Amino acid sequence: MNTNRKSSILIIYTGGTIGMKADAADLALKPFDFSQILEEVPELSKFAFKIDSYTFDPLIDSSDVEPTMWQKLACVIRDRHDRYDGFLVLHGTDTMSYSASALSFMLEGLDKPVIFTGSQLPIGVPRTDGKENLISAVEIASARTPDGEAAVPEVCIYFGSKLLRGNRTTKISAEQFDAFASPNLPALAEAGISIRYNQALIRRPDPGVPFHVDTRLDTRVSILKIHPGITPGVVRNILLGAETRAVIIETYGSGNAPTAPWFLDIVRRAKEMGKVLVNVTQCPSGCVNMNLYATGKPLLEAGTVSGYDSTTESALAKLFHLLGIYADNGRVEQLFDSDLKGEITK
Repeated sequence: MNTNRKSSILIIYTGGTIGMKADAADLALKPFDFSQILEEVPELSKFAFKIDSYTFDPLIDSSDVEPTMWQKLACVIRDRHDRYDGFLVLHGTDTMSYSASALSFMLEGLDKPVIFTGSQLPIGVPRTDGKENLISAVEIASARTPDGEAAVPEVCIYFGSKLLRGNRTTKISAEQFDAFASPNLPALAEAGISIRYNQALIRRPDPGVPFHVDTRLDTRVSILKIHPGITPGVVRNILLGAETRAVIIETYGSGNAPTAPWFLDIVRRAKEMGKVLVNVTQCPSGCVNMNLYATGKPLLEAGTVSGYDSTTESALAKLFHLLGIYADNGRVEQLFDSDLKGEITK
């Protein structure tokens, strides 16, 4: 491979705060034309990269993101995969972890960086964090190893000077510039004077798996957050809903839940209906271990599948992906228990 070839990056603007600047006429914040990105962020020209842009039409506010947007985004990358060395996805912060998780499962055999980033302040205001996030994310998306391979061939989020595996992230702040965390996996890279890569953590593509995109998604998944005072009616409606194939149960601590007979009876009935039940901890960090306490064992005995140290965002995306491919819920449970894209620690 020619390591001296000029890198080519595609910036995909889906919407979000980072793409805003003040209109000259009324000073209102409006999206700017990303075909003129070098005019807005002239620092990018110093990299001497080939930078193209693709803008979603219409733009999507982060709060309005739906799985159909993930399918469109995956297809944009698929159709341009051979023309670019890396992809940069500009996205609103509220659902960025959901989108990055989803893309990590939909892009099979990925051999190029897909880096999500955004900002807490619009790129057109003086104290914006958008420029630093954008510039560093572009550098990471174009980085190569000495043998010419992509430095980070994964779906990641770059934010607040850290590169995080996308399906390990969660948004932790609505105000701070370091808005995302990866509680159960260290950063893949950190940007200071130089960008330091944690090579031992970066996943490499299987050469036997060609790059392809699977856009099949089944969104019949609900989330039940356990809390003191939860009522049988709430649990029943979520776990036994006719249109639900799977439920993520957000439990306490290491996977603990109420041991009240009515609660366990509903869980068992849900399993008898063939539903996939996944146990994910509410704690920001740590792992589900249903064998640890007496309040966790009944869920295990009822057939609930461990989410290990998965985030809720990743568990949701993983279920959408597996349910979309497999009609057999038993097969979904088997594969959910596996580490597919570095999303869990086993």
